[in-house]
Amino acid sequence: MLRETAFSAAVGLALLVVAPFLFDDIYTLTVLTIYGLLALSLGFIWGFGGILCFGQAAFFGLGAYGFAIASINFADPWIAALVSLIIPALFAAALGAMLFYGRLSDVYLAVVTLVVTLILFKFMNSTAGSAYKIGDARLGGFNGIPGFDTLTLPWDSSEYLINEYLYYFCALVLLLAYLSLRWLLTAPFGRILIGIRENELRAELVGYDVRLVKTLAFAIGGLLAGTSGMLFANWAEIVTPALFSLSQSAEIIIWVIVGGAGSLLGPIVGAFALGALKFFLGQQTLVNNLFVLGSILVVTVLFLPRGIVPTLTPFFRKRRRGAKAVGQGKRGRSSRRRLRHAR
Repeated sequence: MLRETAFSAAVGLALLVVAPFLFDDIYTLTVLTIYGLLALSLGFIWGFGGILCFGQAAFFGLGAYGFAIASINFADPWIAALVSLIIPALFAAALGAMLFYGRLSDVYLAVVTLVVTLILFKFMNSTAGSAYKIGDARLGGFNGIPGFDTLTLPWDSSEYLINEYLYYFCALVLLLAYLSLRWLLTAPFGRILIGIRENELRAELVGYDVRLVKTLAFAIGGLLAGTSGMLFANWAEIVTPALFSLSQSAEIIIWVIVGGAGSLLGPIVGAFALGALKFFLGQQTLVNNLFVLGSILVVTVLFLPRGIVPTLTPFFRKRRRGAKAVGQGKRGRSSRRRLRHAR
């Protein structure tokens, strides 16, 4: 397991370093990386915890708004970043505790999380007056919050974290999140979470606190989504209520379904592929963006129900085992030839 994790870290790091040289638009590449982290947050709780959350955009928006508000009220943007991570994590933990200890079924849980997102969307749109402010930060209603300080370089507070610096920071966060979740899923907590997904009643009868485990997993998903929101705020340099919109929530689910909810890599691949397609379609007016995404979702559900990555993984594993067997056969024949020569 350690060897596989090290190999994944090396490959991931190499891809993230090489990506800017293969992708001309560093601005788009950065937001695709942020989307990958957002999709990973849902892929973890849905694919491995069996928790279908339609409100992942709520934590995404809270992370973005939390950073903007804290950045205006605090002098140090890195303190604002820390605050923006705590807010969605605590909100997800509180919401998860109410849902899971209330023993809501999967359907009702999905509906409640969606309603929470829509409530936040409606509320943030109605905060245009001067009375709606937190400290020195005015919420701004549908116009959002612009003009806040973004992250700076740790070794130079006068230099902002933009362009290549911001991309590499986002890529590093994504890689660390992926490796952390991969390690977590091999730990006892991850094994229990998967066991709950497979048979919740059996896990509860064995003696595990199912509601606590699901609440913690939900909080981790909220933390990752909030982190992606914080990074998005630094990328866009403005936050608006559109972050809580229904279309944003739907896109996250489509990314995960297309990439594959049963793996950690699948949601990232889905977010990168569909995110890039979205930006490409945004440059033309011939085909509607939502029509294309909906068509891809239907085709994926019909012909690749497990998603792209889980479907292709057995094929590549078979190829790797075949190549390994061929290599071992060649080494065996070479050893026999050396033995005959020695005789």
